[in-house]
Amino acid sequence: MTPRYLGIDVGGTNSKLAVLEIEGDHRTVLATATIPTGAGDPGEVVGRLGAAGARLAAEHGPVAAAGAGVPGLFDEASGRIVLLPNLPAAWTGRPFRDPLAGLLGVPVALINDARAFTLAESRMGAAAGCPTVVCLTLGTGVGGGVVVDGRLRFGPSGRAGELGHQVIEVDGPPCGCGNRGCVEAFAAGAVLCRLGGRDTPEAVFRAAAAGDRRAGAAVGATVGRLAVGIANLVTVLWPERVVVGGGVAAAGDQLFGPLRVAVAAAAPLVDPASYEIVPAALGPAAGAIGAALWAREGPGP
Repeated sequence: MTPRYLGIDVGGTNSKLAVLEIEGDHRTVLATATIPTGAGDPGEVVGRLGAAGARLAAEHGPVAAAGAGVPGLFDEASGRIVLLPNLPAAWTGRPFRDPLAGLLGVPVALINDARAFTLAESRMGAAAGCPTVVCLTLGTGVGGGVVVDGRLRFGPSGRAGELGHQVIEVDGPPCGCGNRGCVEAFAAGAVLCRLGGRDTPEAVFRAAAAGDRRAGAAVGATVGRLAVGIANLVTVLWPERVVVGGGVAAAGDQLFGPLRVAVAAAAPLVDPASYEIVPAALGPAAGAIGAALWAREGPGP
């Protein structure tokens, strides 16, 4: 049987799962699923994830290994959590990889969720076939990842690719990372909502399209700041494609039209014809697909 791999994308509210069949460069998504992540003790959350993953693997496997995309930081050597800011319980220092592997009965490789998204979009999504790629996720925060010469870049600590934490204004507004003036401090969904006076980014974009001046100004400010961050990346890396996903990206042309113009203006040294800024292609399952790919490509436990 062609090897199959399980991917789990751990979210603050819901978690996504996927089973991939992978042979060489041929990759097929066999099944996806969504479950509530749920609250409670970290052990209970791991138990739910393990049970759901085991069910999906039993139905569409067997799987050779699993990958788990986590929304924060982890220690690669021990498989313990360092920081999961969007999950309420006390996760710091708690084991994650080994208990999950025990429940699934296969090795588990951990990856940051934004890097999993990047891997999926660069292998199977909007940037498939592009050697150098920049991917950003616009949602609660601004995450991302970078692929150079076909390889996802992690750096020696596994934390390279925090694109949302470039400083674009010295002494700017505080960011959740502890610094000031990061892209995320200007372009996160919550910031757009606050500036636009609406409960969701979608509502801000709708109001802006309807002519609301406050919402329009919020969209303009967010796009302008985001464009500076992307222009920096385009100037340094010269990617063939910039992929933008996440909830804010659901605005479609209302975001991408002015964003392309603003990036071109902010990156005058780079020919705009040499790169494309495109929406992500794999939808909500991208993180789980990337985690499954990492189960095949990554270091394992």
